[in-house]
Amino acid sequence: MKKINLLPRFIVSILALCLCSVAASDSAVVVNPIEATKAEYPGEQWTVVHPESLNLEQSKIDRLFDLSFQDSATEAVVLIKNGFLVGERYADGYDQSSYGTSWSMAKSFYASLIGISIDRGEIASLDDKVSQYLDYFNDERADITLRQLLNMTSGLEMPSHEHENMFFTADHLAYAKTVGVEKEAGQTFEYNNVNSMLLSDILQRVTGVPADELLRDRVLNKIGLTNVTLWRDSAGNPLTYCCIDTTARDYSRFGLLFSRGGKWNDEQVISERYVNETFTKVWGNLSGSTIEQERGYSLHWWISRHDEKAIIFNASGKFGQYIFVDRANDVIFTRITKYHSTGGSVQDWGPLAYINWIGSVNFRSKLAAILDSLGLMTIQGNVQTPLTFEDGTSKEFNTNYNEIMDALVDISAKD
Repeated sequence: MKKINLLPRFIVSILALCLCSVAASDSAVVVNPIEATKAEYPGEQWTVVHPESLNLEQSKIDRLFDLSFQDSATEAVVLIKNGFLVGERYADGYDQSSYGTSWSMAKSFYASLIGISIDRGEIASLDDKVSQYLDYFNDERADITLRQLLNMTSGLEMPSHEHENMFFTADHLAYAKTVGVEKEAGQTFEYNNVNSMLLSDILQRVTGVPADELLRDRVLNKIGLTNVTLWRDSAGNPLTYCCIDTTARDYSRFGLLFSRGGKWNDEQVISERYVNETFTKVWGNLSGSTIEQERGYSLHWWISRHDEKAIIFNASGKFGQYIFVDRANDVIFTRITKYHSTGGSVQDWGPLAYINWIGSVNFRSKLAAILDSLGLMTIQGNVQTPLTFEDGTSKEFNTNYNEIMDALVDISAKD
């Protein structure tokens, strides 16, 4: 009888190893799918299981991945269920060790530090006025609250270039400090990078520690996200509105932290109360020029879907970087676009400083790529900054966004 009972188990194990869409590698552990019965946290490596062991259909995952790779800008996609890695796919020339850059996904990372400072009593409340922490907010900005910064309702000036020019300055914080008021706070949603850059100064003042060091100590090291680059500007300010470089797998760790209510193993890294408040819809019916779907926003996270079928929040970055979190189903779906790292962690524009006053971010990226291809300047080695070129700029992923969300929801749907 024992031999008969062990045979199906052996066959299932072999099928899991053969059919699993995740390639077993030195950076992942493949386990018997029958053992994947409870939610877990990854250690240094993710545990890989076949989707069927978690009652997921491979065909539904394939559809999600196929839709994602209709866009040639896609570098990587990773799917996590119950803390297990159940699927990943990479563009040619990239693998599980390849970095992407976060762009504005970093906003969600640094916003978590505000929650932790509240947990620790360094900040009293989200409804505190920013002027309690920044003395230069003693003017028309005096009544703006931390909550309004995080919900993008500060009313701070929003020029036509949407503060993209800040990215090309030597001192991003000095730029942010000078931005005045344009609207009444709390009334209008405007996605303003200045709101997020000010977190750098707030966190420094309430803790005495630079925000990037805080992020490593209070969040990243606790969740095993140690293979990472946190960018600073040329003046040494942590860039709290953008620019964290790591792998698709490691971005997924941060998504899992929020999916689990701020808990990692036995430690409450961020209070569940703050995570619950973050994952509460504040703004809805937000439309954009790139994504043809109404979305929402709350405390530096976007809302992709909020209906009777699913509630999915995401950290989102320019050019198509995403960490989607389906908390009810404990599903994380991460997608990043192609990235060619320039190395370093402190922004240095080098020869590109001469074109940094010309046009939009998209235009300057394209111009830099053209000048590099013509041999008129060399980006690799002479410039240190996050850059996304044409090959990493999303197109189909944006136009197919609604269909991709449907495919993500369908993965957890019960037939």
